[in-house]
Amino acid sequence: MSKDSDGFVRAIARGFSIIEALGRPPGRHTLSEVAQSGNLSRATARRILATLVVLKYCASDGRYFSLRPRALGLGMSYLNALPYWAHAQRALENLRNELGESCAMAVLDEDEIVYALRLPARRILSANLGVGSRLPAHLVSLGRVLLAGLSVEQRAGYLQNVDLKVLTPRTVTGRRQLGELLARVENDGYGWVDGELDPAICGIAVPLRDPTGTVVAALSVNMISGTITEAGAKKKFLIPLKRAAQEIRGQMMTAMV
Repeated sequence: MSKDSDGFVRAIARGFSIIEALGRPPGRHTLSEVAQSGNLSRATARRILATLVVLKYCASDGRYFSLRPRALGLGMSYLNALPYWAHAQRALENLRNELGESCAMAVLDEDEIVYALRLPARRILSANLGVGSRLPAHLVSLGRVLLAGLSVEQRAGYLQNVDLKVLTPRTVTGRRQLGELLARVENDGYGWVDGELDPAICGIAVPLRDPTGTVVAALSVNMISGTITEAGAKKKFLIPLKRAAQEIRGQMMTAMV
């Protein structure tokens, strides 16, 4: 459905654009800032903000607007709707405790991954990442696994349009090279990325499949770059990662019975 379709409700779209604008740093914004961020007129932004205040998704002190805790329920609705999320939380906690490294689960949203769970270890550097954080899919192990799980047509479309920004000296820069890496991930059953997004971080990930075999998420273990090689990570972490993924999938299948 396009934005010009009769079925497209512009008021809802504008409301979500306002909520997204309010969620950006520094966390409180004036009417003018919200209108500009949402590409809306001041009058339209004012009406939407007033509605959000009445619905208790937003608070105002007369000058600034900010989200209220009720807005968190919008994101939690998605997580609670995932048939594997609660099981994944327990499995990742056990995995983190067993390995002593940061563990995470993410889903694919177009060309980005979105963290659905992240349990950091004390020594990991990227402590600012949490549930809802987004990263370019092709530059992290979680994303490589999720991209490798796409259909041939979907992967080809992604490779044609992906923006290959250079972020570190090790960042993959060629579409053909990326396509070959994704094919390797699909064949090997795991993804490994070292220092392509952050030169200090490396990670290994495996797919999480639903009962039909479709890749619905990915699980990862992340470490400080330079402390381990791909071969070492595969030897140390791959079996526990796959075991956690299988445990979550088994819980999904049991819940469907």
